[in-house]
Amino acid sequence: MVQQTIRIATYNVENLFSRPRAMNQPEPVAAAVLRAHALINELFELEVYTPAVKAEMLVLLKELNLLRDDGDVTRRSTFAILRRIRGRLLRRPQNDPDGSLVTVVASGRAAWTGWVDLIKDRIEEKAISNTARVIREVAADIVGIVEAEDRLTLARFTDSLLLDPVAGEPLYPHVMVIDGNDPRGIDVGVLSTGPYPLGMMRSHIDDGSFGDRIFSRDCPEYWFVFPAGSALSGQQLVVLVNHFKSKFGGNNPASIARRKRQSKQVADIYATLRTAGIDHIAVLGDLNDTPNSEALQPLLADTDLTDIAAVQPFDDGDPDEDRPGTFGNGTKSSKIDYLLLSPTLFARATGAGIFRKGVWGGVNGDLFPHFDTIEADHEAGSDHAALYVDISLD
Repeated sequence: MVQQTIRIATYNVENLFSRPRAMNQPEPVAAAVLRAHALINELFELEVYTPAVKAEMLVLLKELNLLRDDGDVTRRSTFAILRRIRGRLLRRPQNDPDGSLVTVVASGRAAWTGWVDLIKDRIEEKAISNTARVIREVAADIVGIVEAEDRLTLARFTDSLLLDPVAGEPLYPHVMVIDGNDPRGIDVGVLSTGPYPLGMMRSHIDDGSFGDRIFSRDCPEYWFVFPAGSALSGQQLVVLVNHFKSKFGGNNPASIARRKRQSKQVADIYATLRTAGIDHIAVLGDLNDTPNSEALQPLLADTDLTDIAAVQPFDDGDPDEDRPGTFGNGTKSSKIDYLLLSPTLFARATGAGIFRKGVWGGVNGDLFPHFDTIEADHEAGSDHAALYVDISLD
């Protein structure tokens, strides 16, 4: 029997098995570590290390607690390690407890090979199980996944935790992640059920000039075909999965400008697809800004895409119906996850909602219902709620 409805969802899983240790720290600490990590690796790539560059390297290495040694994963106050493959970067004199005598001896990128990696900690088993439970209970046919480590990790997750209880086979046999531009290995991908094999994919990691890429991660196009026997049989469905620049460390003008540039580029990709005759398009993911923000207007106001919040009926997953947000406590200012539909998909939408049961919600976890398997905030599937929409294929 042909399935007459397709459910599309998006879910920021906040990593599946491991997460950079720094990202579990208070935001000021995490932001400082992530900034230093990104900057030091950029400096390492320079052809020549001038005195000014060397001085900045030492400042950043001190911030990362890597002046006196290369880092130790067992030291909980260390969030990064220095990996040295060939050559020598630093001279570290003995009897130098504060690292004030450390110098950079490498003359440039050709003199040594190495980089700084963020230390990752394993995510608690209960949290992983609750992440899987969200996906199982949402039961979408196509799921846009945000913050997956890589394809093999996502496949391992689905093959072990998302199995058909009767047949014992994966509920999502089609798994794809394209490694993006985030040096932390935080990528976007897609899961789909048997009737929706991935037909084609196209990456946009290279959009923009070298050294000034547009997307923080990627905006991959995942192409599917509606099944035979449905009203849309043989027609294309294109899903664009996104994770825009975050506000981590402050919502400064540069952060806003980066998200606006990303928003404009997604709008352009969408327009190109529409011009090519593709009518059925979903744009989804974590856009890291609110509907009224300047950054998202090129996508939300300047296209004919419609937010699923406009679908009727819409279940916001909150008994009090006063929390439209999708992140954390669900406040209005935390509506940052989206599922946007082209006109033909929106016309066929029969219902949509926010699935919050994998989120803790508040200090005591009592802002909205969550799974009985979540007994503390660190056991939550994610800080993000999942979004879903049902599309009629009749």
